[in-house]
Amino acid sequence: MKSAPKIGAAGELRFVVEEKHAIDFATGGMPAVLSTPNLIGQLERTARKTLEPFLEENERSVGIEIELRHLAPTPLGREVTCTAKVIHVDGPRVGFQLEARDETELIARGLHRRAVIRVESFARQVSRKAR
Repeated sequence: MKSAPKIGAAGELRFVVEEKHAIDFATGGMPAVLSTPNLIGQLERTARKTLEPFLEENERSVGIEIELRHLAPTPLGREVTCTAKVIHVDGPRVGFQLEARDETELIARGLHRRAVIRVESFARQVSRKAR
């Protein structure tokens, strides 16, 4: 890392819930709402983007742990704001507090950890495993 992120460093990402973000079982009267896997993906992306300015050109961060409570449904067409705040740094491991809100309420809260990796080393590991 160029420098370790400071505790409290934060990032934000916004998106509008579209069909591609919705549950795949919205039938028989079940409304189409934001799915938990898609919400997790957006929250992870928020944490990754928050960490990017601290990384060297040959580094990336990968998610290694997530603990999330999906508290409320969000229908299609609503804007969601995801936030990731650094709460712990231990060498190449960075912990985040995550939150997501729609225009009405808090919809998710949790914790996430990412590991900073060197692209070349990670690619070699993946290549060995793919054989």
